[in-house]
Amino acid sequence: MRFRIRRRWFWLSGIVAGLIGVTAALSWSVDEPARRYMEREINSRLTGYTVSVRAAHVHPWTVSLELLDATISQDANPTPPVALIRSLTAGLHWRALIHGKVVADITFDRPALYVNLRNLRAEDAGDVALKDRGWQRALEAVALDLKIDRLQVREGDLTYVDAGPFKPLRVSRLNATAENIRNIRSKDRVYPSDLHLEGVVFDAGTVWLDGHADFLAEPHPGVLAAIRLEQVELDYFKPVTNRYNISVTHGTLSLAGSVEYAPAVTRLILERAAVQGVNVEYIHAAHTANVETARAQRTVQAAKQVANEPGIELRIDRLQVTRSTVGFVNQAAAPPYRLTVSDMDLTVENLSNQRIEGTAVARLRGRFMGSGQTQATLTVLPRTGGADMDLTARIEGADMASMNDAVRAYGGFSVAAGELSVYSELKVKDGAITGYVKPLFKDVKVGAAAEAEEPKTLGHRFYEGVVGLAAKILKNRPRGEVATVVTISGQADQVRYSTWEIVGQLLQNAFFKAILPGFDPKRSPNTQARS
Repeated sequence: MRFRIRRRWFWLSGIVAGLIGVTAALSWSVDEPARRYMEREINSRLTGYTVSVRAAHVHPWTVSLELLDATISQDANPTPPVALIRSLTAGLHWRALIHGKVVADITFDRPALYVNLRNLRAEDAGDVALKDRGWQRALEAVALDLKIDRLQVREGDLTYVDAGPFKPLRVSRLNATAENIRNIRSKDRVYPSDLHLEGVVFDAGTVWLDGHADFLAEPHPGVLAAIRLEQVELDYFKPVTNRYNISVTHGTLSLAGSVEYAPAVTRLILERAAVQGVNVEYIHAAHTANVETARAQRTVQAAKQVANEPGIELRIDRLQVTRSTVGFVNQAAAPPYRLTVSDMDLTVENLSNQRIEGTAVARLRGRFMGSGQTQATLTVLPRTGGADMDLTARIEGADMASMNDAVRAYGGFSVAAGELSVYSELKVKDGAITGYVKPLFKDVKVGAAAEAEEPKTLGHRFYEGVVGLAAKILKNRPRGEVATVVTISGQADQVRYSTWEIVGQLLQNAFFKAILPGFDPKRSPNTQARS
């Protein structure tokens, strides 16, 4: 009796082992045909890109298909590939099967996306938009045209490389999950799919997003989610900022808020945003002057278009910039000069493009040129097509020797010593601008004590002497100060000065004319030499 039972189990085990062997042999025999079929089917649905698959495995016990070492290449720039997917598995979503739904579950393991500037330029020059190149249909081919209900990305890596000596922009250890992905369109601002994403930004920072999405919205997918960034290094954005004449070094960014991006509405609400230790400079150069002017005009027009626009809501509840430096560099001047506000602390509250949100307030403290105590308060109230503003600013006790390059560029003479203080109030109401700028000068000494400059002509030395004598004659004797007031009035839309032009007008009208009435920059020795 015991022998019969053993023999029965022996035959049963043999049958099971045989079935497993036959099944494995069949799966191995269909692996290569499955690979060729998938590669052919995916490429037939794509435009402008080519996919190659090194190997494929059919897993009958889990009813799934796995593609190994798949690469995606842009036809216009095939080397290097834009993506490498170590493993892509498509199978039945078993949890959904319990509820009577036959849907697919797709998992990307260690996908690496690599994009460079050539890829972006080729995409921009193409006739077909990126979203219309068949990516969704190609993914459906992997799922054997089943509805994709769940999509996962495990340990993904995204890298963008720009031209020039810049660090790559990289998001690593990216894990994302999207569930309840429907193949039918939802109503406007309805987001049926659960979405979660987290990863490491630029090796040290982190990104976290949690919310919902509508992947089939037209003309682009919609998303509604909470978002959080922590300690993102701003150095990495140089490839982007340099194109706008902005140099960014050091500093980190952290923020938390929510975003809604859909075809009918755009909302970005930042509950908090913090920038620490950043050094930002705007660099004006002669060869980019026309581009800068056109860019400034486009920026003004874009700001007007979103001001009080019902479909666009942009709001920052609180922004703090601490221990930072902002500067303006004029490389087009002779000599070039730099103006900075260091040790800057800036707080902005309730900044919005919607008038209903009320008045925004910005407060700034710092040191102009490393010495002048600087304070400014700005209030902004949005209105349709613009904003009403009030600005109060003051700079006290700035060392004028540190501004010597700017003085030489606009005045043609040097300043060895002195203090500059500036007081200003400006108001913009219904497109009209009014206000004043009042500079005060104390103990001004014209000419450098020990200048390492080219030899001066007799006319240049005489010019500096006249300027110095005028400063002494015009001194306010009790306080040793020279003062003037420049009033401002007109339509804000007609004020077309760019930043460096405003600086030049201030120096000429408020500084040089205060020291030397009738001063004409066109007749200064440096200007004559340049002309």
